[in-house]
Amino acid sequence: MNTPFTHQPPRRAPGMAPGAPGYLWGLVGVMAVIEALLGLSDAGYLLPEGLRWSAFALGAFWQPLLSGQVAPIYPGQTVVMFISYAFLHGGLAHLALNSVVLLALGKLATVRIGMKRTLAVLALSAVGGALAFGLLSTGGVPMIGASGAVFGLLGLWQAWDYRMRKRMGQPLKPVLTTILALIVANVVFFVILSGGLAWEAHLGGWLVGWIAGQSFARS
Repeated sequence: MNTPFTHQPPRRAPGMAPGAPGYLWGLVGVMAVIEALLGLSDAGYLLPEGLRWSAFALGAFWQPLLSGQVAPIYPGQTVVMFISYAFLHGGLAHLALNSVVLLALGKLATVRIGMKRTLAVLALSAVGGALAFGLLSTGGVPMIGASGAVFGLLGLWQAWDYRMRKRMGQPLKPVLTTILALIVANVVFFVILSGGLAWEAHLGGWLVGWIAGQSFARS
């Protein structure tokens, strides 16, 4: 959002402390504890070893489970996995990347639309990312990570930018350029990771965030 130039630093929303809000740190903390436990199990410091794959079996998003090709391990798994997958990661680098973006964009979203609507965007984007992965993916590899929710925040931010520019009669090219950059980045990492990138979840999460930014999460 454009604001007049001033020599004073931008004001925070009332009651907003410096840094990301506590509830975002809480989400990151839960993901970090899970990853720490799985990492210790991987290294043999925590029994049972192989805990990561047990966690994936119980909490990752499985397309064959959604399509009915395999039976759930526990009642409700087909529903739970639409959210639980977002709390599981493939390592510290995976967790760190998602956490940094979540904290940065989540703080901006909280300032503009508050905690409740930001949480709604995160949850719906995670579900949307899982749904897109389930509909578009043809493999049996489990999907994990908070990137569906993170891309929801990216879509939300770009929807705000689009609305502001359209309202003020400013060029829309920067928005389109940013979207194109996201597409290119996904293609590049898809190639680098030899297909090990859930672009479907990124797409689904982004679309949910964009729709939210045009509707209930308008700023």
